[in-house]
Amino acid sequence: MKIFKRKLYDEMLKWKHDSNGRTALLIKGARRVGKSTLAHTFAQKEYKSYIAIDFAVCKPEVKALFDDISDLNFVFLRLQVLFGVELHERNSVIVFDEVQDCPRARQAIKYLVADGRYDYIETGSLISIRQNVKDILIPSEEEEMVMNPLDYEEFQWALGNEVSIPIIKKFFQERKGFGDAGARGEMRNLRLYMLVGGMPQAISTYLETNNMEKVDKMKRSIIKLYENDFIKIDPSGNISKMFMAIPGQLASNWGRYQISSATGIDHPERLKGQIFDMQDSMVVNLAYHANDPNVGMALHRDGEKFKMFMADTGLFITLAFWDKKFTENIIYEKLLSDKLSADLGYVYENLVAQMLRANGHELYYYTWPSETSNHLYEVDFLLSNGTKIEPIEVKSSGYKTHRSLDLFCEKFSSRVNKRYLIYTKDLRKDGNITYLPAYMTQFL
Repeated sequence: MKIFKRKLYDEMLKWKHDSNGRTALLIKGARRVGKSTLAHTFAQKEYKSYIAIDFAVCKPEVKALFDDISDLNFVFLRLQVLFGVELHERNSVIVFDEVQDCPRARQAIKYLVADGRYDYIETGSLISIRQNVKDILIPSEEEEMVMNPLDYEEFQWALGNEVSIPIIKKFFQERKGFGDAGARGEMRNLRLYMLVGGMPQAISTYLETNNMEKVDKMKRSIIKLYENDFIKIDPSGNISKMFMAIPGQLASNWGRYQISSATGIDHPERLKGQIFDMQDSMVVNLAYHANDPNVGMALHRDGEKFKMFMADTGLFITLAFWDKKFTENIIYEKLLSDKLSADLGYVYENLVAQMLRANGHELYYYTWPSETSNHLYEVDFLLSNGTKIEPIEVKSSGYKTHRSLDLFCEKFSSRVNKRYLIYTKDLRKDGNITYLPAYMTQFL
């Protein structure tokens, strides 16, 4: 599989320089997001030698080494013999792949770091699931980094394009548009990213075959892997049901994720632990309702009221068409050309959630009832910026009316700074609203 340039690499370089062996690096992320590949590439390029232990498949005797680490000289000697690699003091790294499968090795990090001879990089999925941490002390010597699917700029790099995004950023900073024709071209590029997604295997398949049916089959294999993981975590199947229901829940426009609708359980509060496990998988992004939309939204978030998005929009689109054996090329072509008749607003909403999370934003939204009808108004996302908040409404069509955004800004006028309507056309300003093309979301 092709190795893609990732932004996290530079952060890892900074860790290596600044830490100088005083902390281990833990890279968290969903399965198949590229953690192991990045760790191995970094180890190979930045150290004289390295040992990579994949705890998902390694021999029992390797795991057994971490049951007793009282003699680290013996542990290091055995590792060098078992892997046929010579370790060099302060110039070698030991990679613990899928460290959640060997909790004792993770606990040993405290003593390995204190020893100081080598650096340590851990990679893991489902890193905080109860059964993976219940019998160990989590080392405070871990420095965590989160790895997401390839973001839009990394996707363009994978396609061999390192020019477009800096130019788009300059237009964004100067609040200038590309013109209608230019915006249409950029939206077509963005829709390709939406369809392929940011999972490395899906991108590799696209580059190798230029066949969206094969890309779709690859994405389906990743979704099935996630589904199997969820069944292992929760044999009742409730996590799997909630996961598979994500597109339908967003399309229904209920204003919150309806757990009882997805699972058939009348008392959804019983599933709080499962919701946490879904978050920990990093396969999904949760947007919580901000009961008091102001700076410090985490203080007033509603833990019972949330929306659930897929962490990767490419997987989201495949899941949305799960009823078909595969998503035919014709559907992908219509999506790419923006000609599919289905209302795709919820797809763009998932994309915006993914892009905001890639920028490090926590996700919040706000709903409130009309005083004169049963209508529920909703602002899709809220960003905190300094002492003000910035509301966002997402539209795939019909952008000329934005009643919810207008009423929100009236209701909380003293708290609002910039306001955005993210849509599929060129950048423009109308009064206080910035109409932002979806491909510029990455700069918020």
